[in-house]
Amino acid sequence: MKLSFRWYGAEDKVRLEYIRQIPGMHTIVTAVYDVPAGQVWSRESIGALKQQIEGHGMHFEVVESIPVHEDIKLGKASRDQYIENYCENIRRVAEAGVKCICYNFMPVFDWTRTELAHELPDGSTTLAYYQDQVDRVNPLESNGDLTLPGWDASYTREELCSVAAEYQAMTEDRLWENLAYFLERVIPVAQVCGVNMAIHEDDPCWSIFGLPRIITDEKNLDRFLKLADVPNNGITLCTGSLGCSCHNDVVKMAGKYAAMGRIHFVHMRNVGVLPDGRGFEERAHLSSCGSLDMYGIMKALCDNGFDGYIRPDHGRMIWGETGRPGYGLYDRALGAAYLNGLWEAAVKNPRLV
Repeated sequence: MKLSFRWYGAEDKVRLEYIRQIPGMHTIVTAVYDVPAGQVWSRESIGALKQQIEGHGMHFEVVESIPVHEDIKLGKASRDQYIENYCENIRRVAEAGVKCICYNFMPVFDWTRTELAHELPDGSTTLAYYQDQVDRVNPLESNGDLTLPGWDASYTREELCSVAAEYQAMTEDRLWENLAYFLERVIPVAQVCGVNMAIHEDDPCWSIFGLPRIITDEKNLDRFLKLADVPNNGITLCTGSLGCSCHNDVVKMAGKYAAMGRIHFVHMRNVGVLPDGRGFEERAHLSSCGSLDMYGIMKALCDNGFDGYIRPDHGRMIWGETGRPGYGLYDRALGAAYLNGLWEAAVKNPRLV
C-alpha cells in the first residue's frame, strides 16, 4: 500500500511541507489544472509538478485526473482528435514517472452534492447530498441558479442545457459504446507506457436529472473490466461513491477486484447513508462515524494482494480550518493516520488459509 494525498498545486492552501509530515506519506496526487479538457499538457508544466513534489521528498506517481472531453463521451466526430490528445498526455506523464491515471466517464458533472458545509453534531462541517433537495431544484429546467456543488461553472446556462439535452437523449448502451471506443484506443498506449488507467465510479452512483451513468455497481464494473480485459484497465475503488448506495457491498467488491489485480487506486472515505437511502453525509474516516466498515475494506484489500495507491478522500472541516470543501489538511491527515493503523493491523493479522 502506497499512501498518497491529493494536492491542487502551488495555489493550494495545503502546502507540500505539511503533507510530507504525515507519517508514511509516499505520493502526491495532482494534475495540470490550467489546461482545458481535451488539450495536451506541456512537458514544462508536468516537469514543474514533478520538481516541486520530489523537492519535498515525495513521489509524483498518480495523476487525478486527465479529464475526458465531453465529445468523447458523446461520441462526436471530433472525438478522435481529443482521444489522440489524451494518448499524448498519457505518454507525457509516463515520461515523468507517473504510474497511475485516475479519470471518470461521468456526463457533465464530476460529482454532485447539495451542501458543502453541512454541520455535524460535533460542530465540524462536511459535504452532503440530500435527494429531496435535488428533486426540488432542477437547474436544467429553471431560471434560477445554474449550479449545484460539483457542477462545472465554466458552462453558461445555454451551454449546460445544450450538452445535458444531448446526454438525456442518449441511452446507457450508447454511453457504453463510447466508453469502449475510448478504451480501445487508450489502453494500448497505457500498456506501452507502463501506466495503469483507473476509472472512478460515478458520484453519486445513480442517474441525476435523467443523465445516464454507468460506473455504478458490481455488475457494471464487471462489464467495464471486460471491455479491455488487461491489467492496465482497472478501477479507482472509491468507497464513498460506491458506499452511498446501500445496494453495494464495498467490502466484497474490494476483495474481489483486488484479487483480480484490477484496483490501481483507492479513495477511502466514510459516509453516513440516510435511513431511507435518499441521501448521505460524508463523515470522519472512523468506521463508527458512518455506514462503512473501513477496517473490513482495508482488510479485504490487504488479504487479496492490493499493492497500489490509496488516499484519504474528502475530509470534514475541523478546528477552524477553511479552504476547498473536502480538501483541508487536518481531517485528511487524521484519515491518513487512521488508514496507516488499519493497514498495519491487517498486515499483522493475515487471513488464515
